[in-house]
Amino acid sequence: MDKEQIVEAFETSADVKCRFALTYTQQILDVAQVLIRAFHDGRKVLLFGNGGSATDSSHIAAEFVGRYKRDRPALPAMALATDMAALTCIANDYEYADIFSRQIEAHGRKGDVAIAISTSGNSPNVLRGIEIAHEQKLITIGWTGQTGGQLMDLVDYCFQVPSTSTARIQECHMTLGHVLCEIIEERLFAQTP
Repeated sequence: MDKEQIVEAFETSADVKCRFALTYTQQILDVAQVLIRAFHDGRKVLLFGNGGSATDSSHIAAEFVGRYKRDRPALPAMALATDMAALTCIANDYEYADIFSRQIEAHGRKGDVAIAISTSGNSPNVLRGIEIAHEQKLITIGWTGQTGGQLMDLVDYCFQVPSTSTARIQECHMTLGHVLCEIIEERLFAQTP
C-alpha cells in the first residue's frame, strides 16, 4: 500500500460515513429515542454479531454499561458474543446457528431491544436471533451493509451502510454506535454535567 492508497482508504471511509449520515439522520434520531424509551422503562439492549461485529457489539454494550462521555448511571446492555461458556455450550449441545437465539430466549423480555450486526445481513445465527427476538416481542434493529441481506426485511429498523467493503461497513457501524451513545447520554441525562 502506498501513500495515495492510504489517503484513498481514509477518504473512502469518510465518504461512506457522510453518505450514510445524510440518508439516516432522522432514523438515527428515531432509534435513539427508541433506546432512550427502553432504558427509561427499565428495559435492556442485547447486541450481537460475528467476528468484527461481535467486538462492535461488545464495544457498544460497554459504552452503555460503563460510560461514553459523562458520568451517569449504568445502562443495561449485553453483548451476546462474550460469554464463552454459553457460546460453546449452545454450539455444542444444539448448533452454532442457535448461539444468539438461545441467549435472547433466556434474557430477552418484551420491550427490550435487540441490535443485530451483520455486514452481509445473511449470517444464519444473527437471523435466528432476530426471529426469536420477534417471538419474544423485542424491538429489533439491524446494522448491515449496502445489500441489507435477509436481515433488512426482518427488523423494525434497518441501517444499511452504502458500501460492500466489510472494513468500511464496520467503520461506519462503530460511528453509528458512538453517535447513538452520545445522543442517549445527552437526552437521558441532560442534567448530569
